[in-house]
Amino acid sequence: MGRCPNSPDIVVYIVSLEARILGRTLERVKILNPFVLRCVMPSLEEAHGKPVDSVHRLGKRVVIGLQPDYFLVIHLMVAGRFRWLEPNAKPPGKIGLASFHFPNGTLLLTEAGAKRRASIHLVKGKSELAVFDMQGLEVLDADLSKFAARLTKENHTLKRALTDPRGFSGIGNAYSDEILHRAKLSPIAQTQKLNAEEIERLFDATRVILLEWTKRLRADSGGKFPEKVTAFRPGMAVHGRFGLPCPVCTSPVQRIVYAENETNYYARCQTGGVILADRALSRLFKKSWPRALEDIE
Repeated sequence: MGRCPNSPDIVVYIVSLEARILGRTLERVKILNPFVLRCVMPSLEEAHGKPVDSVHRLGKRVVIGLQPDYFLVIHLMVAGRFRWLEPNAKPPGKIGLASFHFPNGTLLLTEAGAKRRASIHLVKGKSELAVFDMQGLEVLDADLSKFAARLTKENHTLKRALTDPRGFSGIGNAYSDEILHRAKLSPIAQTQKLNAEEIERLFDATRVILLEWTKRLRADSGGKFPEKVTAFRPGMAVHGRFGLPCPVCTSPVQRIVYAENETNYYARCQTGGVILADRALSRLFKKSWPRALEDIE
């Protein structure tokens, strides 16, 4: 759950791709699974033989710009990943979705599991590319006033607000947990009920977490192509640590599970000791569902 690459992971992918394909000619694209290609026009053949003139992030999508005005738009979704293969290297078996061949190597798009959600679009012109822009705010490019305006435009839980790509760009499940823990705010707190100090705390935490993890992941890759992109990292304070102690207050991590996502939080640090209701389990246990940390300690 919560495995979708967030902006720090995407940024590291982009830095690695720039070093390998920027200025190189895309010789051909080979589709290994027909479900990954989500467009018919223009055809992929139009991308063949064109040099790469840009690589950038658009929300959680990776965009590879090709001269003169083409864009490959790749969405990794939950389990999609990139691999870089040196010339003549043997590609992996069934998990390959598509391969992008360059003179110096091959970029492989893979996806683990049975579900096929990763996607590739080829579009021509910036107006067609703009269709994929969810208009989420880039927090690292924004000031506090813009952040506050976007956060409080509608009244949602903080968890939903941070992970909605129409609100904020590139913040997914994992880093939203880390941000809320750093800000000492409940994932179910309502955006329009926060005071000015809480909004500033959230703004600062968002910036710090995104910068910290981008720097950390770049250092971990050491110039190599990132091979282990995952939302469950040992250095995280809360995400993926259900039942483990908080590094600040030592209380155990709690969780809320819904659909294919999981919210992790520390009750003592973030919710005043209150155990938040889980949509499935709290209905199952009803009156025996613990309401506070004291009920489970």
